[in-house]
Amino acid sequence: MKHKVGILGGTFDPPHLAHLHMAEEAKAQLGLEKILFLPNKVPPHKQISGMASNEERVEMLQLMIEDRDSFEIDTRELMRTGKSYTYDTMRDMISEQPNTDFYFIIGGDMGEYLPKWYHIDDLVKMVTFVGVNRPLYQKEVPYDIVKINMPETAISSTEIRNDIEHAEAFLPEKVWSYIKEHQLYGKK
Repeated sequence: MKHKVGILGGTFDPPHLAHLHMAEEAKAQLGLEKILFLPNKVPPHKQISGMASNEERVEMLQLMIEDRDSFEIDTRELMRTGKSYTYDTMRDMISEQPNTDFYFIIGGDMGEYLPKWYHIDDLVKMVTFVGVNRPLYQKEVPYDIVKINMPETAISSTEIRNDIEHAEAFLPEKVWSYIKEHQLYGKK
């Protein structure tokens, strides 16, 4: 029997409660053994925020998941030079763990970008995409996506960075403390 592992990628700049809830709901609803958080370095579809370093983002992720044994961080995309593509990462992971089915978790806001992903037609044969509902994003895509529901949470890392002084309610306590201690975001 194959292992079932979820992948949650993103900039995590900063990681927030919606990321945590997405991972928890996907794990519970799909019976996943573990969730790998996959921070990316140069996402092809976004401008880089430049607000937190790779090391700071990984530190915040570690603080967010430290009391959850089935949550781990995979930093392989941070080690790559140039742009990182999900296709390359998943090809490597499948090669390393051939007895694992991977479930790539995306928010509803990412679904509309799927047709533009690098080698998407191959990628949809390699992983099962899992779409988590997100407010304002209900666009249908031409790919099979397993949909899971969670309570609507209108949180985005961009909004948190833009209004860090009022962001405490959207962040795990240890992540909030880290941001304040290191004076991340809100710098002009």
